[in-house]
Amino acid sequence: MVIPNVLSIAGTDPSGGAGIQADLKAFSAHRTFGMSAITAVVAQNTRGVRSFVSLDAAFVYDQIAAVFEDIRVDAVKIGMVANSEIALAIAKALDRYASCPVVLDPVMVAKSGHHLLDESAVAALRDELIPRSTVVTPNLPEARVLLGLERDIDSLEEMRERVAALRALGPQWVLLKGGHLTGETSLDILHGERTLEFAAPRVTTTNTHGTGCTLSASIAALLPQTGGTPDVVRSVQSAKDYLTEALRHADELTVGGGHGPVHHFYAMWNASTQIAASHVSVGAAS
Repeated sequence: MVIPNVLSIAGTDPSGGAGIQADLKAFSAHRTFGMSAITAVVAQNTRGVRSFVSLDAAFVYDQIAAVFEDIRVDAVKIGMVANSEIALAIAKALDRYASCPVVLDPVMVAKSGHHLLDESAVAALRDELIPRSTVVTPNLPEARVLLGLERDIDSLEEMRERVAALRALGPQWVLLKGGHLTGETSLDILHGERTLEFAAPRVTTTNTHGTGCTLSASIAALLPQTGGTPDVVRSVQSAKDYLTEALRHADELTVGGGHGPVHHFYAMWNASTQIAASHVSVGAAS
C-alpha cells in the first residue's frame, strides 16, 4: 500500500495541542506522512494566545511550492491563514499545483478568544479558498462570520437552515460543527451531494484544545485512503469517531493548566503500554 503524503498549511502551537503540531500528530495517527507549510508563528499555550507573527505571503507560497515540486501530495489541510495576502498566496499555489482533496478549517478565533484572522482576510478566505475546497469545516461562530450574520447560530434547526448557504459559497462539501450548542449529544451536519447528520456523545473534559484542527486534519488524512474517488462521508465519519476517542482519553494527559490537548495517540500509546507491561511480566517470570 502506498502511504499517503498530506500537507498542512497552518500556524504553529508551541504547546503542541493545535495548529501544525496537532495536524502532524493526526496525520501520523492515521498512518500518513505529514508535511507542513507555516503561515504564522504563534505564541500560545493551553491558557491562550499571547501573540502571533504572520510570515511573508511570498515565503508561504515558496514553502508550498517546494513541497509540491518534489513530493506527491495526496491531500491538503488548510488551517490558520492569518491575513488576506497569505490567503491569496495559498489560492495561487493551489491553482498551480494541487489536484488533490483540500480540507479547509476556517480558523478565526482561538478558544481563548484571541483573533487569529484579520478582518480584511475574511473576504479572501470566503471568496478565494472556500470555493477551492473539497470540505470546509466551520464551527458555529465561524459560520456566522462567513455568512455575515448578526448573531451566532443557536439551534439545530438553524444549523439545518444555514448549512445550504455555506455550501452556496462554493465548496464541494460543508461540515457544519455543532459543538457550541448544549446537550448530551453533539451533532454536526455534512452537506454536499447529500445531507447527513452525525451525532456523537458530548465528552466531559476540559482538554479540548485543538479539536477543530484535529478533526479537519483527520479528514484530510483519511480522504486519500478511501479509494480512487475520495469518499467524504466515510472520511468524516471515521474522523469523528477518532476525535471522540481522542477526547475520551484526553484526561490521561497532564499538559498545561488550561484547555489541554486531545490524546492523538490514545490507541498507539495504550497498546505500547500493554506490550511493555507484558514484557516486564515475562522477564520477571523467567
